Amino acid sequence: MADLVLTTYDWVPDMPRGYVRDLRVRWALEEAGLPYRVQSVPFHERGAEHFTHQPFGQVPWLTDDDLSLFESGAILLHLAERSESLMPTDPNARSAVISWLFAALNSVEAASLPWSLYQFAGDNQQTPGRQHLDAFLAARLQQMETTLTGREWLTDTFTVADILMADVLRLVGRFDGLADHPACRAYITRTTGRPAFIKAHADQMAHFAAADKAGHQP
Repeated sequence: MADLVLTTYDWVPDMPRGYVRDLRVRWALEEAGLPYRVQSVPFHERGAEHFTHQPFGQVPWLTDDDLSLFESGAILLHLAERSESLMPTDPNARSAVISWLFAALNSVEAASLPWSLYQFAGDNQQTPGRQHLDAFLAARLQQMETTLTGREWLTDTFTVADILMADVLRLVGRFDGLADHPACRAYITRTTGRPAFIKAHADQMAHFAAADKAGHQP
């Protein structure tokens, strides 16, 4: 089996810890039981090799033998194709998982991420643009609430789509954006209670804590 290498930052500030997107990949790798190792690139000084693997200077990226993949959604789909724990082989079931995988990115995160950035910044000024973003997110969350009511997972079984959707929604939940969406909150509780998530989260937090001890922070 090829050597899977997950690359993330060597250090990040406290605020995004537990939410850096290498967590999505760690989680998928743990669910699938695929062996991997983690390596780091500097958070502050991003060199030419970094941009070779990730054109926007972000993380994560995954190296799989002679393949290098960036963007968390693309990485998750690649891993799902290697493990039935992440995506079934039945064509109809597979198409449903892929649809929800892209929905998490294009329909839900497209609404939630701008809202979350305002929350991170502590900017609550109700400008017309901000009100439009709030309404956009509220509509998407209501659609997810309807979808998840009475349903354990997005499809018949837990899949890579649940990893991505749960990670998108839990960032909203961090800022109490799911207060009126009990089905979404229960869904996050189910997903983040899985041993693979617990280990992935702990490993990411330990990774950045080790950087603190090594003096990597500014």
